[in-house]
Amino acid sequence: MANSARLREALRPGRAYAWLWFLLMVPLVGLSILRAIPAAWPVGIIQLLAFTPWLAAPAGAALLLAVLGRNRWHAAVSSALLACLAFWLFPLQAGKRVTGDGPTVELRVMSFNSKLGQADARTVVRLVQENRIDVLAVQEHSQAFQERLAAEGLDTLLPESATEPAKNAGGSALYSRFPLEEAGRVPGTAFPMPIVRVTVTSQGRAGVLEVINVHARAPVEHMARQWRSDLAAIGRVAAGGGSRLLIGDFNATYDHAEFRSLLRGGEGPGLVDAGVAAGARLVPTWPMDGQLLPGITIDHVVTSPDVGSSGYAVHRVAGSDHAAVTAVLGVPAG
Repeated sequence: MANSARLREALRPGRAYAWLWFLLMVPLVGLSILRAIPAAWPVGIIQLLAFTPWLAAPAGAALLLAVLGRNRWHAAVSSALLACLAFWLFPLQAGKRVTGDGPTVELRVMSFNSKLGQADARTVVRLVQENRIDVLAVQEHSQAFQERLAAEGLDTLLPESATEPAKNAGGSALYSRFPLEEAGRVPGTAFPMPIVRVTVTSQGRAGVLEVINVHARAPVEHMARQWRSDLAAIGRVAAGGGSRLLIGDFNATYDHAEFRSLLRGGEGPGLVDAGVAAGARLVPTWPMDGQLLPGITIDHVVTSPDVGSSGYAVHRVAGSDHAAVTAVLGVPAG
């Protein structure tokens, strides 16, 4: 009889809710602590932190369990955790610009990781045409993909180019409607990251924008140090001043301290993620090929704060695990 009474006590709804709440909260609190501490975490934690936005669902479930179990302490802890997540997901200071009142020149840009050149070239060219793209940055660019793009008419739409096709993930390409001037590359990175200057002209106005085609090493296996080094190298180059565009596959989300450090820059006003500025930081760009993983945002359009942005959008392309990202920029006219 005593054992039966203890069993009934353990199975009371309030106790059941409390146990379920505890099972949810332990990993949630653990991951939240890791998100809050900007340490040089190993690969496994780096990968987990990329999925921070998805913690909102189990955190909401934990609050519901606390309410159903009528446990005020549990409800308070769950509410505090949700408040932290909301602060991280919708940061108040992110996306702030210091654009002046001077004239600007419109520039429509697009970034796309072609997955070793396996993507559907026709869709890419169609997106360029429909969105009136002026500058296209391609990562994991191959010779075969370059030929398919040319066959679909990309060279007619964007006649200027600086391409470095490769058989591995290090291939890259920049296509432009405006003149390009090669200006080197980001030093010390795993994959080549070309830098070009684009002279943008429209309605008698002209502006110069320095563009970095970004492809940071993915934080997998033993590559955490290289991933961190790549992001730091990009940040150092971007801190050089002038109107800049960093566009491509950063293999990092806003929930990585290394990416946020890149955006903060040095002593200046920092950089701006166009997706975050548009309120679209939770719109995923990877994976787009049916992998059983929650979507995350690792492809970015990042600008210096003097460059305005609007019209941020994400587009699926068959054959690639990445989405194409487009935005309309306002480049200061000189």
